[in-house]
Amino acid sequence: MNIRKATCLILVIMLMVALLPAGHGCSRKVTTGETGVIKDEEFGNTYIDLTIEEFNSMGFTFGDSVDVSFSNGLKLSDVPYYSGYYVPVGSLLLCGYQGYPHVSMARNYGNGTWEEFSMDDSVRVTVDLREKGKYLSVQEFNAITYSDFRNEYESDEQFANFREVTGGKLRKKGFYRSASPCDNQHNRAPYANRIAEEHDIDFVINLSDNELRYASYVSDPGFNSRYYHSLYRKGKVLLLGLTANYRSDIFCEKVSEAFLTMTENGGPCLIHCVEGKDRTGFVVALLLALADASPEEIIDDYMMTYDNYFGITKEGDPEKYEAIKANVLDFFYCMCEAESGTDTSLLDIKKGAESYLKRGGLSDEEIKRIEDYLVG
Repeated sequence: MNIRKATCLILVIMLMVALLPAGHGCSRKVTTGETGVIKDEEFGNTYIDLTIEEFNSMGFTFGDSVDVSFSNGLKLSDVPYYSGYYVPVGSLLLCGYQGYPHVSMARNYGNGTWEEFSMDDSVRVTVDLREKGKYLSVQEFNAITYSDFRNEYESDEQFANFREVTGGKLRKKGFYRSASPCDNQHNRAPYANRIAEEHDIDFVINLSDNELRYASYVSDPGFNSRYYHSLYRKGKVLLLGLTANYRSDIFCEKVSEAFLTMTENGGPCLIHCVEGKDRTGFVVALLLALADASPEEIIDDYMMTYDNYFGITKEGDPEKYEAIKANVLDFFYCMCEAESGTDTSLLDIKKGAESYLKRGGLSDEEIKRIEDYLVG
């Protein structure tokens, strides 16, 4: 190669390098830069004003460790970023959960971070990558997703996660659980609504919605849950608007009062949140415990949701099954005010459920009324 050709080649290479995006070919800092925060009105958590897709396109991936800095002075280090709540109860994470409009800073089954972190609309946040893939093994082990398309499920009931609650001395055809029959973010509301009508549901405990949120569903031109709305107009739907923190005083008080109100209605009762999974799972566990169900029956009821949504069974995926079962065990620890890890054989689940209702403000006589109603 002569000198002229070599010089031209060098110039071309230099030009190509100059035209490359900043950071190409070298270590580029992965950061959101400064962005806003939004209050998650359902759970009281702190949304980062980026969609999950926008956040991930910046170079973040599930399983990363991140640092989070807020303009109010709060700094959080080594926070795991997951696609689900794959941390111990009360622990902090950054979560890109299926169906969420934004990435959320939350505590698993904990109080809302908006209030905890003293957020307001003026606060700015920056998320920086701390360590790529630090928690990838946890993410890969726990990661589960489900489809929102009916044709990928065996039945309408499975798709709507709709089923009768059974166990212990609980009276037959008296209590049901499901995904939301009014909130259609996962395409399940029309199915849950229709099946509720087929089962002559006459009273509903809606754990997730408040009046404002419910009104937004009804005002939507696509709203098609007429049977559910007919119950609402009759005063047969309790809108509790609860977060997932079943250990909180407000959760305890509202559920206790809802159970007492339930005894004034004779027809079948439906309990639901959005997916009919965790908030519903705890409340149904409480109901079953009051009806003398065994821990095994309560666990089986909770895990049926994971079979419906994700196809996870004890036989098919024992490791994931056991990991998810820890959620129900924490239900028991909460009711019984026991330390995490306590052998369930040492716990009096029914007594724990009764104590939970007492913490919610009910008397022994009111709790007895509920128990009598449950068993018919």
